[in-house]
Amino acid sequence: MNMLRRGRLIAGVDEAGRGSVVGPLVVAGMGIRESKLPLIRSLNLRDSKTLTRTTRRLLFSKIVGIADYICVCLLNENEIDESVYAKGLNKLEAEAMAAVISNLQPDSVYVDCCDVNPLRYASLLKTYVVSRRSYKLYSFHHADSSVGVVSAASIIAKIIRDSKLYEIRKSHVSIGSGYPSDKVTVSFIRDWVLRFGEAPNFVRKSWRPVKIILKESSRISDAQLDDFCT
Repeated sequence: MNMLRRGRLIAGVDEAGRGSVVGPLVVAGMGIRESKLPLIRSLNLRDSKTLTRTTRRLLFSKIVGIADYICVCLLNENEIDESVYAKGLNKLEAEAMAAVISNLQPDSVYVDCCDVNPLRYASLLKTYVVSRRSYKLYSFHHADSSVGVVSAASIIAKIIRDSKLYEIRKSHVSIGSGYPSDKVTVSFIRDWVLRFGEAPNFVRKSWRPVKIILKESSRISDAQLDDFCT
């Protein structure tokens, strides 16, 4: 009866940093009572990647003020590497999203799907979710652009991940955006490997560009060793 008075809990779940080569992958979920959904809609939210840093911060504070529940799960670089080597990154993300959903205990939850097959991903999620009651789960692509609660989760995840990158940048200013398409990021990793013989601990070593850099560095070291020995 208390649940009926308070209204159904609607949740959105999304991640930030899946494609990055630097830092953690952050999964965030936000839960809000159905009666408060117009407040979320009034913010005109969209995918956090399309927003400026200033706008994200402004919206983040508003989302936190509106949300009934927020849950965040961080996956570190080692966890990500282990999953990539085992070809189980989707499984790792599903476990993290399921942990967030289990914590929120929503009546309905919308997730941004990382799998090419949304129905398959929904089934995978349900095998990990622990719920005390029945719930509805909706999994589809680009949910962070079309569903307000998922957009809100996207912004939360992005803000948390940016704070983690900020901690890294305090010691390593030149890491760039952290994505493998960024020449500044790749140059930083290459210079580090050439200097220290290994990748930084905040870099995902299972990512192809890093594996290539490590392999090239190994060849250079072998050649240098041969020159030294002769």
